[in-house]
Amino acid sequence: METPGTTEPTDPAGTRTGTAAGTAETSESDDVARFRRRIGLAGIIDVHTHFMPERVLRKVWAYFDAVGPLTGLEWPIAYRYEEERRLHLLRSFGVQRFTSLLYPHKPGMARWLNGWAADFAARTPDCLHTATLFPEEGVEAYVKEAVENGARVFKSHLQVGAYDANDPLLDPVWGLLAEAGVPVVMHCGSGPAPGRFTGPEPVGRLLARHPRLRLIVAHLGMPEYAEFLALAEAYPEVRLDTTMAFTDFSEGLNPFPAAQRGRLADLGDRILLGTDFPNIPYPYVHQLRALERLGLGDEWLRAVCHGNAAALFP
Repeated sequence: METPGTTEPTDPAGTRTGTAAGTAETSESDDVARFRRRIGLAGIIDVHTHFMPERVLRKVWAYFDAVGPLTGLEWPIAYRYEEERRLHLLRSFGVQRFTSLLYPHKPGMARWLNGWAADFAARTPDCLHTATLFPEEGVEAYVKEAVENGARVFKSHLQVGAYDANDPLLDPVWGLLAEAGVPVVMHCGSGPAPGRFTGPEPVGRLLARHPRLRLIVAHLGMPEYAEFLALAEAYPEVRLDTTMAFTDFSEGLNPFPAAQRGRLADLGDRILLGTDFPNIPYPYVHQLRALERLGLGDEWLRAVCHGNAAALFP
């Protein structure tokens, strides 16, 4: 398993600094550039990256710092940097467009997060304007407001939010987003640990009511890969992102079934690159190499790493 270096100095806030870090970043950028040259790709689109208010991100990092007992694996944050440095790194990797996925864990947060994300998108033109939601009074109004203000992708986290995608409060929201053609990146699989409302069954019920919803299943639906691939086969607007799938880290925890690999090729136009940057416990390039070693070919890789997302977010 590839793991981030541990010799770089650390500042009091817990973000890595120093010459060693800068040298490592240059090497990583070169590694990603070599990957892009190998498959003939000028740039990358990553639909699953996280930018959020600093105090919220610190809490997310604290969660991952403590996640070892939950998963049985340590989860060191590879890119525990301040915001500008994280942006610089993504751009140095050749990432042309990315998201600021953020999500509430309780009522009363989503509208505030959407305000932050709108400001972030305004000052970060290569970031797709991202918004989020929660089943609460007023959700339809603030989702409509976000769409009217230019939100291009939403994030729904059924595990962290501990809510049912079929909550009646959300039904008009899914209809609104389906009608507007705005995709939703949804963490609905039961990895790294199951939630009360995770799994393919509730998502299947949602799609039966809203078949035109542009749902992007995060993490390829890990660990229910086969079931979420089946939903993508049944609903033409369903897509899946690759976030953490096929990496050494995830293969040790929730391995992708070898028998399902042919379905990845068949759905090659609806699989999108996602990485979970910066909250990953290995170098960014490892996700790309993990996709490459599937052996599905350069055309498939170009579509996954750029073309499919470019079509979805023209």
